[in-house]
Amino acid sequence: MEGMDHGDAGGMPGAAPTVLVLLPVAAGYLLAVRRVRRRNPSLGWNPWRSASFLAGLVLLAVALLPPLGTAAHTDFRGHMAQHMLIGMYAPLALVLAAPVTLLLRALRPTRARWVTATLHCPPARVLAHPAVALLLSTGSLGLLYFTPLYNHAVSHSAGHWLMHAHFLASGCLFAYAIAGPDPAPSRPGVRARLVYLGVAIAVHALVSQAMYGGFLVNIHAPVDQVRQGAEIMYYGGDIAELLLAGALVATWRPERRGKAAGLPRRPEANMTAPG
Repeated sequence: MEGMDHGDAGGMPGAAPTVLVLLPVAAGYLLAVRRVRRRNPSLGWNPWRSASFLAGLVLLAVALLPPLGTAAHTDFRGHMAQHMLIGMYAPLALVLAAPVTLLLRALRPTRARWVTATLHCPPARVLAHPAVALLLSTGSLGLLYFTPLYNHAVSHSAGHWLMHAHFLASGCLFAYAIAGPDPAPSRPGVRARLVYLGVAIAVHALVSQAMYGGFLVNIHAPVDQVRQGAEIMYYGGDIAELLLAGALVATWRPERRGKAAGLPRRPEANMTAPG
């Protein structure tokens, strides 16, 4: 394979734009936490949620800023490390911070109802389904690495940033659909979500193995870089998906599932006043 030719990718914006985006996002989350705590001191906000959100932003900063952000434009291994951080690890940390729940608590009731109505609209329900999230996140790997799309994307700064945006958005969507603590109107039961997660694990394994063996791969990079990038995807993806599975188990509430399934309540819950 020939070396990576990124064209004008060297003209990518520097560290300042990344910092100027991440810092206001962090400040906005913390200000929302402060507002929620002031509005209802007894309810408050779990500090681990805040720590998770800030950790997600730190992971994004590590991926986008030098030295990794610079190396990713000339080394496929750097790109794959970026892919893992932006598309899998940072989304999980951001989603576990329950940003939608925080937003609903921080907004005024009229605006919160508008957000809730948006979450329940048909397009949002379709996007939030694990099958769609799986297709957008994991399913796009074949299109990216087995067609000329990757080579075209990294040849231009705009294409590279669009690729990052896709990794982050689809990764957040999949983590939200599988194990997000925020409300999701079209989220199926735990067993179904485990199946979707298992499919994602299998697809990641197949793509990384095909990449390692050079089977139908369309990546303009030295063979050793492609193989080591495949190893990063294989092992890094497994760890991220195990963390996602752990988050699914940790956020599972069996009693809620029982009520949703229409199971009979306990006798004391059925006791009502005569009449």
